[in-house]
Amino acid sequence: QVQLVESGGGLVQAGGSLRLSCAASGLTFSNYDMAWFRQAPGKEREFVASINWSGGRIYYADSVQGRFTISRDNAKNTGYLQMNSLKPEDTAVYYCAAGRIGLRVRVRSDEYPYWGQGTQVTVSS
Repeated sequence: QVQLVESGGGLVQAGGSLRLSCAASGLTFSNYDMAWFRQAPGKEREFVASINWSGGRIYYADSVQGRFTISRDNAKNTGYLQMNSLKPEDTAVYYCAAGRIGLRVRVRSDEYPYWGQGTQVTVSS
């Protein structure tokens, strides 16, 4: 079955960096677009960034534009989220998600059928 496994979360000071990874199995990774979402305590899950199957279409939420970089390596069946200049408000559980190749940017969580279990990112001030 399809499995997405995130790793790379942790505790970091404000201004620091983390790199999240999302290892995919049970699917042909290059046939899927992928995205990162996050959910802070007491808040709804929100879109962070998305990348299409080829890496040629990338989109970021305004809150992370210029600080985060999404990428993927289809040969390794792995997606990445490089997070720089982290802020306390970036503290959340981060989830990767995958969906069949689409023709447009998808930012809603219900547009992605496959999800990882999440990895905690905590940014201290």
